Amino acid sequence: MDNLPETWDDWIANFGDWQDRVGFDRAWLGDFNLDVLFDWDRAGDVIEFGDLAGRPKWERAMQVPQQNMRDAMITMITVQGDTEFASVEQQRHLLASAPTEYDRYAAARIMAEEQRHGWQMAYLLMTYFGQQGRREAQKLLERNAQDGDRLLGAFNRPMPHWLDFFCYTMFVDRDGKFQLGMLSTSGFKPLAASMGPMLKEESFHLGTGSNGLRRIITAGVVPLDMLQRYINKWVATAHDLFGVDESSSAEWAYVWGIKGRWDERKKQEAGVALDRDHLNEEARGHYHQEIVDAVKALCGYLPEGAADLYVPHENFNRDIGAFAKGRYTVEGTLFEGDDAAWEAYLRTVLPTPEDEAALPAIFEQQWISEKPLSARQRATGIGASA
Repeated sequence: MDNLPETWDDWIANFGDWQDRVGFDRAWLGDFNLDVLFDWDRAGDVIEFGDLAGRPKWERAMQVPQQNMRDAMITMITVQGDTEFASVEQQRHLLASAPTEYDRYAAARIMAEEQRHGWQMAYLLMTYFGQQGRREAQKLLERNAQDGDRLLGAFNRPMPHWLDFFCYTMFVDRDGKFQLGMLSTSGFKPLAASMGPMLKEESFHLGTGSNGLRRIITAGVVPLDMLQRYINKWVATAHDLFGVDESSSAEWAYVWGIKGRWDERKKQEAGVALDRDHLNEEARGHYHQEIVDAVKALCGYLPEGAADLYVPHENFNRDIGAFAKGRYTVEGTLFEGDDAAWEAYLRTVLPTPEDEAALPAIFEQQWISEKPLSARQRATGIGASA
């Protein structure tokens, strides 16, 4: 690692090299600023949970009492930053095939905000964690989703077209909202203070996904059974992102006051008991219910007589956790049948080569309802030159 940055300006120069390497034209950012943003008021001053609850939040890394606690924070910050840059690498090529002017703007804005989020995480690493942090900040720019070496498998998956993009922003970006929310009460104050601005920006990503799927439904061109298969694909991926079941890492992160539960403050106000052995499962359950409600809302746009869209069970098509590689149906029941029967079943519930082959002809039609680009959005210049 010959170009290890010693200063923040060094890292910014390396970031520009990363943009060039992955083919992200800076002009696509328009007037969007890659700023470091904090919401110190929302972060709070006192550690809110865990064994150190009630003590002042740490404002510098060396105030954290143990090295293994600092290492855990570095890992969490690094993973979060890694997902942000990976998303840009996965999505960048889509700007050239945007179905509408609005969608090109929306995707470019999402990629701009994802770069800012990664920039924010790199700033924390560079500013608070010494040489170890500088090294990890540089690695954020050296891994590449297109090479398959990003830290989480979901962020190495190809995203060849816009149907994948809308399902991804609907389901995978929503997992991001949960991860940011659980870090928003962290005992490390700069990390907690980073989450408020990131959550505000993340809401646009989720809205892009739900709005896009609604517009696909109302256009009536993409077959609904095909749409369901892509939903199944990305929901299973999102379920995996909450991590392994009965995670000791999640337990220690809570005990140390680094990462809380989803809606930690509301849970404390309501006296919700802590189950420290099942923190990942609890968060996944909240997420699952939220997407069930979101898909139910989409069903209100289906044509009369159409079968409802659904969210597959948490056991289905998992690669991580207690049900990893298990043969479970979209209803969550154990599949009974031989290998051939299982493969035949998967072809009915996950995207097939035939689906992929059919999509180019679909994309030549008006496959998604128009959405006008507002004058304010146009004035930003975001995505205009893509």
